[in-house]
Amino acid sequence: MKAIGLTRYLPINDPKSLEDIELPMPVAAGRDLLVKVEAISVNPVDTKVRAPKDKVEATPRVLGWDAAGTVAAVGPDVTLFKVGDPVYYAGSITRPGANSEFHLVDERIVGHMPASLDFVNAAALPLTTITAWEALFDRLGIAPDGSDEGKSILIVGGAGGVGSIAIQLARRLARLTIVASASRPESADWCRQLGAQHVIDHYQDIPAQLKAAGVPQVDFVLCLNDTDAHFPAMAEAVAPQGKICSIVENAGPLEIGLLKSKSATFVWEFMFTRAMYETPDMIAQHKLLTEVARLVDAGTLRTTVGKIMGPINAANLRRAHAQLEGGRTIGKLVLAPF
Repeated sequence: MKAIGLTRYLPINDPKSLEDIELPMPVAAGRDLLVKVEAISVNPVDTKVRAPKDKVEATPRVLGWDAAGTVAAVGPDVTLFKVGDPVYYAGSITRPGANSEFHLVDERIVGHMPASLDFVNAAALPLTTITAWEALFDRLGIAPDGSDEGKSILIVGGAGGVGSIAIQLARRLARLTIVASASRPESADWCRQLGAQHVIDHYQDIPAQLKAAGVPQVDFVLCLNDTDAHFPAMAEAVAPQGKICSIVENAGPLEIGLLKSKSATFVWEFMFTRAMYETPDMIAQHKLLTEVARLVDAGTLRTTVGKIMGPINAANLRRAHAQLEGGRTIGKLVLAPF
């Protein structure tokens, strides 16, 4: 089967950083689905895993943790899906990724694809939607039924993939007052279109801008951009007994003591945790994606495709990685078909 892989970790402008390869057809066992991949999207995790380092793989490594496709075969223990089902999922970072014609994935982290979407628009959703949903509702403890209506949230980095979903969830399900950050006019417009009532610039004084917007402190903060740089501002902006969640790993120690007097909470979100550790609630991601499909089909949530990069091949995937590394992407970058 066709795939895109790497054996060395090289700068993205090197043609060998991602190459077209041929791999054996995988076989479904246990609770695995064998999915015929129809579309993929690209996330910052892809570029971080691929980042240059002194390491050589003995066999090609395949990246890619966002896909939509059709179930081609099922393992003997599968109960949630059948051959022919359209599906969408992010997969597990501990297993080969979905940048291949066929891909194995555990059914417990797969969802039935929204009936109203094609493969391209569905492929843009899984990783960012799982991340945003878990961050808001599992980590920050926000009520998805709207019972926290009127509370406020600051979303740092609102125009990217996770922010694009988080704004929608926070507005349409949780009914929060949303302050999103964006650094360019086009990304600010995108945030407003998705439901943010206020937009500020995360390269400027965040607490001062919050006060100017009439939201001097926020009940929740979701950090999607540079935890190290923004931590002092987030600690100042969060309300007493408020909560901060970040998805961006820190490069140095964080001044966690800034939160003590407020009895504020800091928590991480990493959407691969359940699959990585095969936690007892691993199937929660299947249920989550199933509910998201319902919300999409009901018109409550919209897909977040920013740009279609063309067919799935190494050259186009390198272009997508380069654009992500440039840090100016709005929404999601999708490739389809093989």
